[in-house]
Amino acid sequence: VSPDRAQHWSAHLPPEHDGCFDLPAPGTLVGAWTDRLTDDPDRPLLHADGAWTTRGEFLERTSTVAGRLAASGLVAGDRVLVSGPSSLELAAAHVACLRLGLVVVPVNGTYTGEELAHIASDCRPTAALVDNDGWADLLLGIDDGLIVGTTAVDLPDGPTPVLDGAAPDDPATIGYTSGTTGAPKGAVLTQANLLAGAESVRLAWRWTEADRLLLCLPLFHMHGLGVGLHGALLAGGSAVLQSGFAPDRVLDGIAEHDCTMFFGVPTMYHRLAEHDRVTDLGRLRLCVAGSAPLSPALHARFAAVGVSVLERYGMTETVMLVSNPFEGERRAGSVGFPLPGVELHLDPATSEILVRGPNVFGGYWERPDATVEAFVADEVDAAAWFRTGDLGSVDDDGYVTITGRAKELIISGGLNVFPAEVDEALAAHPAVAEVAVAGSVSEEWGEEVVAFVVAVEGLSCPTIDELREFARDRLAPHKLPRRMLCIDALPRNSLGKVLRHELREALCDD
Repeated sequence: VSPDRAQHWSAHLPPEHDGCFDLPAPGTLVGAWTDRLTDDPDRPLLHADGAWTTRGEFLERTSTVAGRLAASGLVAGDRVLVSGPSSLELAAAHVACLRLGLVVVPVNGTYTGEELAHIASDCRPTAALVDNDGWADLLLGIDDGLIVGTTAVDLPDGPTPVLDGAAPDDPATIGYTSGTTGAPKGAVLTQANLLAGAESVRLAWRWTEADRLLLCLPLFHMHGLGVGLHGALLAGGSAVLQSGFAPDRVLDGIAEHDCTMFFGVPTMYHRLAEHDRVTDLGRLRLCVAGSAPLSPALHARFAAVGVSVLERYGMTETVMLVSNPFEGERRAGSVGFPLPGVELHLDPATSEILVRGPNVFGGYWERPDATVEAFVADEVDAAAWFRTGDLGSVDDDGYVTITGRAKELIISGGLNVFPAEVDEALAAHPAVAEVAVAGSVSEEWGEEVVAFVVAVEGLSCPTIDELREFARDRLAPHKLPRRMLCIDALPRNSLGKVLRHELREALCDD
């Protein structure tokens, strides 16, 4: 293992595997799904609204929906905006669109009218299938020629069109980046990209048709859609769909349906750790966390009750990239090794994580400038590397750790400060419930570290001197905060990621 290159992806493969990473025939996500699900059509596939839908029923439903869309004039390559709470209808509409060769644009249902207008104006959909209150009127106000309906797709029936005819390189989804900085851009993922992403975790996590996933993650995001739903269909397993996260409902669903897997974000794991039935998670063979870092302290809390949470790392542009091993040590604070098919190394000058592989997208929707900026040429071969924008490190065993965002790097007195490292050190203070640091312009230092602190309920916020003294043995002097602001809550997006740019903007306004 070199200091800038992670452990090889083959470390994830079972001993009996031939060591190759080949996509299942015919090389498309929809083709692989259909091949899997036509076998044993009476096998339960998805549970929602108190009832199971079998493989055969689901495929028939997607054929019907595809017929309605085709009869309404939609053709391969048309974009379809899809949004709503997790449901059987949404899952079927999504799969039907892909089987017809349409390009799905999943959208977060909590977006404002302005955010929705940006996406609709940018990708110019032909149709929108939305279950969110008021969105139909908003969308028709943007484009009065748009075909607008719900995810139930209550359109006139039509004959079953040609299905699953998409080619591996045909676009399948346009996923808009979370927008933690600037206006969201549309990452175009092909059938092969999505298949590679799902197949890599199927192999690495030993996902089989015997598995049953409790899936309460939203189906607009890569974790819930590109990993949870896509992976379950590819593995031929089953999934229990729940709309939104409620600890009691999650734990009840796991017990009632004999689930074997659960995927969540750190916010969910925090709430589950506080639950008096947290030990029920021990019945699962796999708990996966992602979309934001899981603190070492929370890892330790779950380990104490016999639950080993597996952290992974992915992006809108790449599906999944890196995962702790299913078999082997799952290191707290690390995201593990590159997944099957993924190559990863660190830029020697900046420590930015660079990746390439069959899961990595080819570019942003109608943004050639952003696409060129996102890739860097290889000095040896023609395959370019995608610049993730994340900073990382690789330890002696090849485990990858995310140390921050390249754009969030603070340079104080000419020395680099990684915000995540400072956050972790300050979070250990007994009076600190949550903390995030950001860089503020300083005439003396170039930038100075400013800590935004949420105090533990019932305790006073520590002073800046108390914070600095507490962290002095944990951080080098240039990493210690020079200012501190006590706030009620950290700004976060819908998946729990801290919006550090809002903290920086608050400092600029100040």
